[in-house]
This record gives sequence, structure tokens and C-alpha cells, in this order.
Amino acid sequence: MADKRQNSTTDGGVPAKNEITQPLGLPRWVSALLPIVLLALVLGVFAFTSPLAGVQSGEPLPDVTVTHTTLPSDETVVLHVTNNGPESVTISQVLVDEAYWNFQVEGAGGDQTLAPMESAQIEIPYHWNPGWDLEVALVLSDGSTFHNTIVAPSQSPGFSLSLLGTLAVIGLFVGVIPVALGMLWFPYIKTMSDRWLHAVLLFAAGVLGFLAFDAGFEAFELAERVPGAYEGNLLVVFGIFGALLLVQAISAWREGRVAAGDSRASSGLWIAYLVAVGIGLHNLAEGLAIGSSFALGRVSLGAFLVIGFMLHNVTEGPAVVAPVARGKRPSLKHFAALGVIAGAPVILGGWIGSLAYSPTIGAFFLAIGVGAILQVDWEITRMVRDAGGRVASATNLLAFLLGLSVMYVTDLFVAL
Repeated sequence: MADKRQNSTTDGGVPAKNEITQPLGLPRWVSALLPIVLLALVLGVFAFTSPLAGVQSGEPLPDVTVTHTTLPSDETVVLHVTNNGPESVTISQVLVDEAYWNFQVEGAGGDQTLAPMESAQIEIPYHWNPGWDLEVALVLSDGSTFHNTIVAPSQSPGFSLSLLGTLAVIGLFVGVIPVALGMLWFPYIKTMSDRWLHAVLLFAAGVLGFLAFDAGFEAFELAERVPGAYEGNLLVVFGIFGALLLVQAISAWREGRVAAGDSRASSGLWIAYLVAVGIGLHNLAEGLAIGSSFALGRVSLGAFLVIGFMLHNVTEGPAVVAPVARGKRPSLKHFAALGVIAGAPVILGGWIGSLAYSPTIGAFFLAIGVGAILQVDWEITRMVRDAGGRVASATNLLAFLLGLSVMYVTDLFVAL
């Protein structure tokens, strides 16, 4: 009598080697494509036969979002709008402070009609006064009205090489120099005992944790200005989890290299680069905020604000170098690379924000930074455990709390 257990797996299924026979003798690729082809056919039948036509009533409501405004001169107002609805909309009239004004639509195929998901700029020749709020309303062909308030307007500087140079200088002072100064603590950190080095690592985790919360709140706040068709909140969630899983996949690849005997993959330098990337993504978003402030005419970066940013970002330096405090000291080119990766994205973000401001891009970059930082925090705690330390010791928990507190206090210099 044959043993039936040889023909089944432990969970009662059939072994794969017994399933290679295809139904009707069709090739495997046909089996893989068949459900997709049938789904396309069903969707086509549904779309062309309109089986819900008998129960549908009314038309979808129009939905237009004013993502942002720019003021190239004191005689012009430009609204950047997106049609979020499933139907085309036509902009019939524009009101400024409850009075009808002439306007011109650019970027909508030469007319005033916006197709679904289409964006355009509405240019209004209107003399505005700096600091006086403007109430602008768009009236569509069906009578729908969408209002937007421009609070305390001021002129947008527009694109110029001098603006890019100014943003590069601000990026140096806000991102590169503070991080480099913070990295100068490396010789002192290297002389610490394991106990205090672990405390510094948890301090770094606290710094990163604050950045994650800070960027997360900003991302969801910015998502409110993302056109509804792009699902701003879901875009932020996707960015967070996408970045987290992507960095985790890279980390898993590194662990594979470690298991294969690659000594470079097991060094703390790898963690240091991950920390620099996480901080760099956050600083990129910081640069986006600075650049967009210039693009929208919200230039308020005084000396005190730059000093606040420097105090805030100098604490990121020790977070970058703490993972390489043990073992052989990395070469200077690695320190230079770590500083550039962590600090220079402020410059790049400033340029992107000034040239192509978009709440959608801003929210997505912030979300990516949050996901990367969360994964780096996880890597730091694993590093402490692998070195024989206890993450939840009293010293380490206080160090983590200190990291959060220092970032909160220095952030006040930026917010005030």
C-alpha cells in the first residue's frame, strides 16, 4: 500500500513538483496572463454598456484647488490651480475683493477649460498693496465658486542666478556648516566608554526621532494643500512606508553581505551613512521650505532665523559620527562625504523649492524623510544591542529624552 503522506506537504497541500502539469496543456505564461486579459474584457464591457446608467442621477460636483499663488509684480496676481474633478471645468469669471476682473489662463491648451487632473496658471492684472489681504474667487461655467485668500501678500522674487546663489549661501549656513561643526565632536566621542558611547547613540536616536515627528506633522499639514485628486494624506503614508521598506531592504542586503564575510558591510560606517542619508532627506525638505518661501514671496530669513537653524542642525553632527566611534577611524574623505550627504541637501532643496514649488512634491519628500529616519532609528538601537548594550537602560533612555529635548528647544529659535 502506497504512503499517501509522500504526496502531500505538511500543510496538506500538493508538492510543487506535482503541480507542473498545466490545465488543458496550456503554457504557464498563458495561465499567468489569462486573469488579466479577462479582467480587461470585463472592465471594457462595464465601461461600454454602462449598467449603472439607470440608477445614476445628477453630475459629479466640480472640484478645483488653488495650490499656491505667486506675485511677480505689484500689478499681477498668479493663481496656480488644478482640476481635481472627474469632469472638465471652465473658468468663466474671476473676482478679486468681490469685484470682477480680467484674467488669462495659461497652460490649459489655450482656452479656459481644464481637463481632469490638468493644472494651469490664472494671471490677473490687479494692483495689490503689500500686507493687505486679497480675497480671490474663481467662478466656473456652472456657477460653482472657489475662494482663496492671499494673506499679507508680498512680491515673489522670481528666477535669477543671484537667487540661486543666495539660496546656496543660506544652505551652507543652515545645513553644511552646522553639520560639519557637530562632526568635530568625533575625537571626544571616540574616547568615551561603551556605556557613554551607547548614550550618545541613543541621543542621536532622539535627535532623529524629533526630526521624524517634526517632518511628519509638516507633511500632513502640507498634504491639506495637495490637490484632492492626488490624495495628499495617502501620498504621505505611502512615502513614509515606502522609504522605510526601501531602506530596510537595503539593510537586509547589507546583512546578507555580512553573513557572506564582507567586513566592510559590518562596520559602523554603514550605519553612519544611513544616518547621514536620513538627516539629508530631512534637510532636503528643510531646503524645500526655504526655497518655496522665496518663491512665494515669504522671505523672512533674517539673521536670527539662520542662527536658529544652525543651533538646530549642529546637533545632527554627532548623530552622524557616533556610529564610527569604535574600530578604525574612517578616512577624511568619508567624513567629507558624510557631511555633504547630511548637510548639502538644504541647498538642493532650496533650489527645487524656488524653481518648482509644489505642495505635492514637498509633502512627498517630507514623508520619504520620515520613513528613512524611522528605519535609521531602528538600526541604531540594533547597533547598541549587537555591541552588548541595553537600549532601555536608565542612561540610554535619559539620553534619548535629552535628544528630543535639545531638538525641541533649538527648534524654538526657528519657530519664534
